[in-house]
Amino acid sequence: MEGPKHTSTPPTHEPHMLTINEDNQNPEAPSPNAMIVDGPEEHVVEPNGTESDDVAIINPDAMETDQLLASDFEALKDTVLPPLMEEPRILEDKVFTWTVENWRTLSKKEHGPVFQAGGYPWRILLFPFGNNVDQCSIYLEHGFDTNNIPEDWSCCVQFALVLWNPNDPSIFSHHAAHHRFTKEESDWGFTRFLEIRRMFNTAWESSDRPLVENDTANITAYVRIVEDETGVLWHNFNNYDSKKETGYVGLKNQGATCYLNSLLQSLYFTNAFRKAIYKIPTEKDESMGNSAYTLQRLFYQLQTSSTAVGTNELTKSFGWETRHIFEQQDVQELSRKLMEHMESKMKGTEYEKVLPQIFSGKIKTYISCINVPYESSRVEDFWDVQLNVSGNKNLLESFQDYINVEKLDGENQYFAGEQYKLQDANKGVIFMGFPDVLHLQLKRFEYDIQRDTMMKINDRYEFPEEFDAGLYLDKDADRSESWEYQLHGVLVHSGDLNAGHYYAFLKPNKEGWWYKYDDDKVTKATKREVLEENFGGPFRTPNGQIRTTSQKKTPLMRPNSAYMLVYIRKTKLDDILCPVTAEDTPAHLQRRFAEEIAAREQRRKEREEQHLYLGVKVITESTFQRHGGTDLTSFDANPESDPAAPRFFRILRTATMEELVNTVASDIGQDPKHVRLWIMVNRQNKTIRPDQPVMDLRPTVEETYNRAAAHRDLSLRVWVERAEEINAEGEAVWPTYQGQINGVIVKNDLILLFLKWFDVESQSLKGVGHTYVSKEKKVEELIPVIMKKMNWGEKLPSDEKIQLWEEIKPNMIEGLKAKNTLKAAELQDGDIVCFQKVHEKKSSRLPGLSDKSSDEASKPSDRYEDAKEYYDFLCNKRTVMFDPHPQKCDAQQHPGFQLVLNTKITYDRLAEKVAEALGVPSTHLRFYTVNATSGNPRTAVKRGQNQILQMILSPAGYGQMSMNQRTDCLYFEVLDMSLAELDTKKSIKITLLSDGITKEDQYDVLVTKSGNVEDLIESLVKKAKIPSEEEGGRIRLYETSNHKFFRELERTYPVISINDYTAVVAERIPEEELEVKDTTQFISVFHFQGEPSRSHGMPFRFLLKEQEKFSDTKKRLEKRTGLKGKSFEKIKFAVVRRATYSRPQYLNDDDILWDVAANEDDFLGLDHADRSRTLRSGVGDLFLKG
Repeated sequence: MEGPKHTSTPPTHEPHMLTINEDNQNPEAPSPNAMIVDGPEEHVVEPNGTESDDVAIINPDAMETDQLLASDFEALKDTVLPPLMEEPRILEDKVFTWTVENWRTLSKKEHGPVFQAGGYPWRILLFPFGNNVDQCSIYLEHGFDTNNIPEDWSCCVQFALVLWNPNDPSIFSHHAAHHRFTKEESDWGFTRFLEIRRMFNTAWESSDRPLVENDTANITAYVRIVEDETGVLWHNFNNYDSKKETGYVGLKNQGATCYLNSLLQSLYFTNAFRKAIYKIPTEKDESMGNSAYTLQRLFYQLQTSSTAVGTNELTKSFGWETRHIFEQQDVQELSRKLMEHMESKMKGTEYEKVLPQIFSGKIKTYISCINVPYESSRVEDFWDVQLNVSGNKNLLESFQDYINVEKLDGENQYFAGEQYKLQDANKGVIFMGFPDVLHLQLKRFEYDIQRDTMMKINDRYEFPEEFDAGLYLDKDADRSESWEYQLHGVLVHSGDLNAGHYYAFLKPNKEGWWYKYDDDKVTKATKREVLEENFGGPFRTPNGQIRTTSQKKTPLMRPNSAYMLVYIRKTKLDDILCPVTAEDTPAHLQRRFAEEIAAREQRRKEREEQHLYLGVKVITESTFQRHGGTDLTSFDANPESDPAAPRFFRILRTATMEELVNTVASDIGQDPKHVRLWIMVNRQNKTIRPDQPVMDLRPTVEETYNRAAAHRDLSLRVWVERAEEINAEGEAVWPTYQGQINGVIVKNDLILLFLKWFDVESQSLKGVGHTYVSKEKKVEELIPVIMKKMNWGEKLPSDEKIQLWEEIKPNMIEGLKAKNTLKAAELQDGDIVCFQKVHEKKSSRLPGLSDKSSDEASKPSDRYEDAKEYYDFLCNKRTVMFDPHPQKCDAQQHPGFQLVLNTKITYDRLAEKVAEALGVPSTHLRFYTVNATSGNPRTAVKRGQNQILQMILSPAGYGQMSMNQRTDCLYFEVLDMSLAELDTKKSIKITLLSDGITKEDQYDVLVTKSGNVEDLIESLVKKAKIPSEEEGGRIRLYETSNHKFFRELERTYPVISINDYTAVVAERIPEEELEVKDTTQFISVFHFQGEPSRSHGMPFRFLLKEQEKFSDTKKRLEKRTGLKGKSFEKIKFAVVRRATYSRPQYLNDDDILWDVAANEDDFLGLDHADRSRTLRSGVGDLFLKG
């Protein structure tokens, strides 16, 4: 029997063409993707996103029809319209019967009479001989005229269709479903209602009559109109607009960031938190690396956007990469770190106490003696409370469990100091005060010993809308105000441990609706959805019965349950949910978004009109004079940030060249009659120079662009010339290409040259301007022109001369011979002549013979004495970023910087330049290349006399290795000694333990390669600035590998032999071990989770004692490890054989470790959860930067 099927085809004047979606019981069925064009129309319906158990599909073959009559409408209604899981309020029930006569003579499709239900018209749609199937097809559809369906009309209906024999009502067949009827989805029903062969001339079941008798049958529609309280009951969410329907918007999921989205929405609707975030001063740091600023931006967009908001800016400011956003993290850890991060951003401002005032409470841990007046206690802050779900039925039981008192008596008595000795005592925790916003973390994930893995606890666990937290406060707590709390948010996890989805239910206002925030979708929610559906446990029917699976008859468990609850103190509701107005939003934030919106709108408009416009890049006299590189400009430069970049204009393609001239002239403040444009062309030597002026201004800009010589730019490129001579009529007089009255263009022997000045003193190249010179004139005749343009007077001092060069192309600069004519020098329109002053002592050298050896490029001075040298520098210069090594250099003391360097300089000269910028000796620097993918340091750069910067940044012959190296950046490390001295030492990374094994500090220690472990210990004492061995006790070093103890290093062991692939650990030798020489009295200890192969944490050695019960050994272990309280109590202890296949032998208090661990290679294993949170993918610990 086919179940209900869903359709989303658009309405037509006739019932719409729908794809037949056959069930698995019919292997001959056509493809579900098939559609017959212009064929018979077919209707199907599909499941509406609910499980099959939610839809009442009743098989007439399986029911006892003799107990019910189709004519007994009230009795049958209870059967065919079972209670719905959503429990919507029933607005109206309607029963309507259509008597169908002359069945065999009916047309392919028939409509029943229209009847009213819920104030809307309805009718039965019948395909008597099947909708392209061999079964009768029956549907319910609305009865509106096609052209009169109300806009946005919808109606939620539970319905049943019953086909029965009017002469014998005990013969019937029926199906039921529910559906959200809309203008687009106007009908719903059953394509495979009943096989036609069973309807006629065949006795029905145990009866002796057919269902359709005398070509007549009744079809009864049971129509139940239900309330769509939230507006989304059975909604398919096609074209759903969250902002329009709810007034709120969601957050986009980047990959696996639904957990982040649910937390952010919860914090956003904690209005006091949002206002506090807005108070963080960010106007002076509006960078996308500032997480406070990006969080402000996110909150502002949630306030103002009409569509879902992205979190990319925020996660990038956290320093997260792609791999991080595809890994679900722990929400509690994220919440804590985000709070800490934002609190640090508020440090030093008047709002630094705001977050603790909102989210932080006080809790007391105590041990109180029963018989004497002695108590040991400490009061700490807490930001959230972790409550046990397992073993508790509801929130109140969990709170009671949390503050339960443990009695310390018998062998477990508490030592109350020398005065009271051992005493019976109560041990526990009690709350001293709760925060205004209480975050409760429900421990839905716990380690299962039987399964040896983390499991999700799906037990039913109830939580109230309101509760009194005063029941869990210390008797001395302040009770001047009520401690009643109201539920504000429920964060939900759906799925299991390894895969799942997060979303949130939040109540934005003190009164009013709850809303479901599911990534980019926001919908209204009922209290049932918020509470009952997130208690977890098995599904329940509306009457409270536990639903079971169809085959196993085991409870059907909900995949979704609450894992975090947000409560607000009722007396603080108005303060926490206070309105957030425009005045609360930082003004600079509003301005920035207004600018970005305007810019986006402008870009959108430009994209739409892009085909109408052509870009024009214009070199002006001003841009050329500011240009300090080769050619006339860099066409790729940005005019908004570079004054030497060509001016850019968007001009209509249909505009004439005259209009372009007018635009350009207006921009440079000139009369359009006094300017003309030269077309720039690509020369064969790959330079771009002016070719000839545009004399005819009638063609369009596009026509001119198309007629220009082959260009490699999408824009028209021109140089604008300003007339230097004006006649009496105010007309421009051009030196060449002068237009005549008769329209003839006169080209004389003058050529257009551009002049550049290499200023030796400032070591810079500058554009000077242009000039016209006859081809027949000599090169030396350019000098008076240059003298005049430079205002150098009529004559140079006797010891100075002007040297001239031609810039043929960036890497080809040739000297010009003074006595040659311009024609002989092969100069033409658009060529560039560079000049410089030279002193007499250098002028004897012939121009053009200034080639330097490569060694001269790396001379101690970076001063270039002639233009050719400087042009060589321009061709080889590179801007290099120098950053302090993230682990080996103090960024506060030595911040990063940029240098413009010649890539031909040697390693030593590079060190000198960097040392000069840092103010340190050049011999005390070490450089590291940079990984292009991660940005992390790679290997140290080896010093070589012939090594140049180009080889360091772009090493040759390393293939993929060098491709993964940045070519514009190096890390530096400032050393405590010279690099030469460093080469005589070995660097060893040591982990120094303190407080048992709970505190680890990392140090890179340098020791002479010829030294031994004793020397290494002395170096560590100096590096870590800890007391010497004489003052603080002896230190030992040992090696570990894969979280296992490897060996202790003798003090005479040479450091050169220390393995580079093991970790070196240092610790003070415990007092009880100082005099023990026999190594067989020690056992190696390691940590694991569940199974020995899952090792973690810091291993160590532990002293065994004969005849010592393990209950006493544990006390020594607690002191040895430094692990205290619940952290130590959760540890299970086991002896583990070295063989990898051995199972751990767990220890009891009466065991004697000396006897159990009889073999020399036995380990003591500490079985407890790995708190390091190293993820399977290698993403590592959750972190927030920025």
